[in-house]
Amino acid sequence: MDNLSDTLKKLKITAVDKTEDSLEGCLDCLLQALAQNNTETSEKIQASGILQLFASLLTPQSSCKAKVANIIAEVAKNEFMRIPCVDAGLISPLVQLLNSKDQEVLLQTGRALGNICYDSHEGRSAVDQAGGAQIVIDHLRSLCSITDPANEKLLTVFCGMLMNYSNENESSKEQFASTNIAEELVKLFKKQIEHDKREMIFEVLAPLAENDAIKLQLVEAGLVECLLEIVQQKVDSDKEDDITELKTGSDLMVLLLLGDESMQKLFEGGKGSVFQRVLSWIPSNNHQLQLAGALAIANFARNDANCIHMVDNGIVEKLMDLLDRHVEDGNVTVQHAALSALRNLAIPVINKAKMLSAGVTEAVLKFLKSEMPPVQFKLLGTLRMLIDAQAEAAEQLGKNVKLVERLVEWCEAKDHAGVMGESNRLLSALIRHSKSKDVIKTIVQSGGIKHLVTMATSEHVIMQNEALVALALIAALELGTAEKDLESAKLVQILHRLLADERSAPEIKYNSMVLICALMGSECLHKEVQDLAFLDVVSKLRSHENKSVAQQASLTEQRLTVES
Repeated sequence: MDNLSDTLKKLKITAVDKTEDSLEGCLDCLLQALAQNNTETSEKIQASGILQLFASLLTPQSSCKAKVANIIAEVAKNEFMRIPCVDAGLISPLVQLLNSKDQEVLLQTGRALGNICYDSHEGRSAVDQAGGAQIVIDHLRSLCSITDPANEKLLTVFCGMLMNYSNENESSKEQFASTNIAEELVKLFKKQIEHDKREMIFEVLAPLAENDAIKLQLVEAGLVECLLEIVQQKVDSDKEDDITELKTGSDLMVLLLLGDESMQKLFEGGKGSVFQRVLSWIPSNNHQLQLAGALAIANFARNDANCIHMVDNGIVEKLMDLLDRHVEDGNVTVQHAALSALRNLAIPVINKAKMLSAGVTEAVLKFLKSEMPPVQFKLLGTLRMLIDAQAEAAEQLGKNVKLVERLVEWCEAKDHAGVMGESNRLLSALIRHSKSKDVIKTIVQSGGIKHLVTMATSEHVIMQNEALVALALIAALELGTAEKDLESAKLVQILHRLLADERSAPEIKYNSMVLICALMGSECLHKEVQDLAFLDVVSKLRSHENKSVAQQASLTEQRLTVES
């Protein structure tokens, strides 16, 4: 390490007067030092200020440009060196070297730029401004047509550079969308036989495919057919490489379906060969394919027309069979994906009755015992979608004591806000859609009332509203049964607070007043209303800008005056 300091001093002099031999010797010493201890050597290089001199050694005329690029590639493996490389003005000369015909120069330059871009916003934008990505795309295009073994290394380096450049970088994806990179990569992919090369191109495709325009380009370039072929070839293999490729291929397939246009193009009105092939994954014995198939269906089920077509063509039965196969073994990812698909399919009104009569609720309820929050969350969402405006189904579920008790338990799942919120919403939905006394009694007996009262104070207006409507139904239909629980949950105090708070939405104020009127039939709650100065708050609301609120305030005021 001592002679490193000498080398750096010597390099400063020779870099300026460009004495070829001693320059080469100094650069070799640096590479050796980096190989022995990269971090420490990089720190010394940075401290010496030598980086600024490297720009002049990266000219096309320089005989040592490949070595200098190699040194930059090595130091840029350290995160702390990436911005200094940008600040030293190395990006522009490196990008110019991408026009070289020399393999070694291209290789080291690609490495240097790739490493500078890794996890570095500054690195990526400097490469972007210098136009580096476009040149690499042109290289990949020409590499596609030559099959020289030396090109394989370049291919690896350029793919790696593109991956580092486009990862988590929105503007680069926009930029790629305007080139035909998608088509080139698909062509390149089709040519590859080796697993490693395919996997490498996959790694470039995945971040790019997050962009919707590129998704569509990849679909149009025929990537999906390639992926389906891979799945076909690898599905029965137990070799590690094949299992990896099957996973990567089917995951990428699902990613392509996240774009609205690419998804609709592949659905082709439910007649598309791709859609049909994906359907055949669901009954397969391969867990990865079952998972990808269910996720793909959930993605296809993003508009009413697709959902209606799929339900009419028997997809629900396929998903229920799949769920049935995973009740005991508890493959959480497959359960979660199949429930997601069923939840999405249940959104169109016309599908609800069909899915209910197909027995979806029974299939879903088998997972009530699951201890996995993601599964609990989807289970709740699916049931809530199914009973929307379906009085009979809501009543049947609302009288199911096991379900209601589990919901009350999940309403206390403080660690899982999603599960907690969905449980509250389902409790409220059971009452709102069934309007049934029996359902209310079941919920009272299971201790659910306090949760509905708490839900009225949620930060989400939609949830507050659902809670208030459910509580108004309870007060109208079963006040005697519920009054003790409503009293101990401090409902009257909460309503006073909601009415007095200027930030409460108009529908919250309206429903709170409706509820106050309904509570007057209970002696103990009536007394609480009298003790709190409700008349003051309500009379102020008579001049509210919202007509419904103002009218309801007048009615409530009359009721309070008569009853007092």
